[in-house]
Amino acid sequence: MTYEGLQGNIRDLELPVIETFENIYADRDYTIRLEIGEFNSICPKTGLPDFGTMVIEYVPDRLCAETRSLKLYVTAFRNIGIFQENAANRVLDDFVKHVEPRRAVLTARFNTRGGIASVIHAEYPPPGDSKTTGTAGGVRKAP
Repeated sequence: MTYEGLQGNIRDLELPVIETFENIYADRDYTIRLEIGEFNSICPKTGLPDFGTMVIEYVPDRLCAETRSLKLYVTAFRNIGIFQENAANRVLDDFVKHVEPRRAVLTARFNTRGGIASVIHAEYPPPGDSKTTGTAGGVRKAP
């Protein structure tokens, strides 16, 4: 079995926007922890459902994530064939794109299937990434 072509469009999928609201305490570093206990998607190889919990811990900058829209965003995955690793990274990418946090860590814990449970850990900015620098106004991409 080849996996070629099964995930080629994952970065281009249109998903709901994660809405935000103004962080009136942007002058302070503090951590927000969001636990998404109802994540599910479809395994692109078997067609079976994958269930898991995603935890996003982030230090907001100018914006905070609005949780109702985050719930709508997450439920959009329920009919998408996506490998667990790609799901975790796509969620982090979209979260960073919309919320623009100073830092964010996503940990995805997928339920055991076939005797194996997966835990995926992704960070923004990636450790040692010289392309991003923290600023008083938030995280800025270097040119």
